[in-house]
Amino acid sequence: MARAVTTKQKIGYTAAAWAVGLLIFFPVLWTILTSFKTEVSAVASPPEFLGADWTLENYVEVWQRSDYPRFFWNSVVISLGSTLLGLAIAIPAAWSMAFAPGKRTKDLLMWMLSTKMMPAVGVLIPMYLLFQRTGLFDTKVGLILALMLMNLPIIIWMLYTYFKEIPGEILEAARMDGASLKNEIFYILTPMAVPGIASTMLLNIILAWNEAFWTITLTTVNAAPLSAFIASFSAPQGLFYAKLSAASTMAIAPILIVGWFSQKQLVRGLTFGAVK
Repeated sequence: MARAVTTKQKIGYTAAAWAVGLLIFFPVLWTILTSFKTEVSAVASPPEFLGADWTLENYVEVWQRSDYPRFFWNSVVISLGSTLLGLAIAIPAAWSMAFAPGKRTKDLLMWMLSTKMMPAVGVLIPMYLLFQRTGLFDTKVGLILALMLMNLPIIIWMLYTYFKEIPGEILEAARMDGASLKNEIFYILTPMAVPGIASTMLLNIILAWNEAFWTITLTTVNAAPLSAFIASFSAPQGLFYAKLSAASTMAIAPILIVGWFSQKQLVRGLTFGAVK
């Protein structure tokens, strides 16, 4: 029997949720506001709010100083490419773990997840040398492969969770009707898991879009995404906070819009299977 929740409790929970949400979003809001200030107002102490000098000059200068469309296109290609390649590998892998598990399947899943706990800087030198010697340095293909491998454990785990919720009887019925392994995966299992695949795809696009360490380390000019675009406004003369904030806002705006319109799908994907 569900526990009754009073009106006061609902108000309290709602207020607490809004407070936590605003606290998490505050750095993003502060960056957006700073992007519309002059450099003097951006570094003023105490901070200026309503009395600040508002301007659009930062966006104009950032646009004129850099090739924003090229950085944006690189981010789109890298994030979509790494996600689609990861799905192509993860769907068969998650199927085998969910419907044909072995003795070490759970150990393998835990091992894959444990690789995400390793600090990226721990493999910086081997990765850098490998990319340089194979000709993958500063290429979109190299970054797609790197980000795909980095996010592959998350993709497999999420798809595995979705596939485990699909009744095995459906697949057994398909096998009795003569469905091959290929048809079973692509024409029966995959259409039933479309919501899970969509959630996984959205989450990994966001992760790839926001990746900064590897995208800055493994690129210079040709394949540089928006994370490198932001870093380019950190000058040796110092940090120009207003222009840096404008560049950051231009970089995060597309993924914020995607996240806003797909928030229900993302929440469903992250919480699927948590409550039985």
